[in-house]
Amino acid sequence: MIPMERTSAQERQLLKLFRALRTEDRAAVLAFSRFLAAEAAAVPAAAPEEPRHEPRPEEETVVAAIKRLRRVYPMLDPGKMLHETSSLMAAHVLQGRTAEAVIDELERLFVASYEARSKPERETETGTGA
Repeated sequence: MIPMERTSAQERQLLKLFRALRTEDRAAVLAFSRFLAAEAAAVPAAAPEEPRHEPRPEEETVVAAIKRLRRVYPMLDPGKMLHETSSLMAAHVLQGRTAEAVIDELERLFVASYEARSKPERETETGTGA
């Protein structure tokens, strides 16, 4: 007999919610889950201090946009942005917001996070910090 691992309450809740989704929504949840798992498994290398510009494709999915923005802004901690990023993904998948609108907001989020991260550094360099 193969020993079975006990399922946590969160896992049972996730499975229940997953089963209630439409097929296309299940595919989106799986794609986002794969993205999160890949992020968690990635070994962080020394991140550059400046963003690496990548043009935005005309037809881009929200998951592809998140991946692109993570490549453009590798210096940002994905854990600190997880809540806002996943909320935007949920707005697209569960609430029907258009991919274009969500991607626009994701881009603003990443730019603002980068600027907030680099602001203290710039103030120190210019002597304007408090």
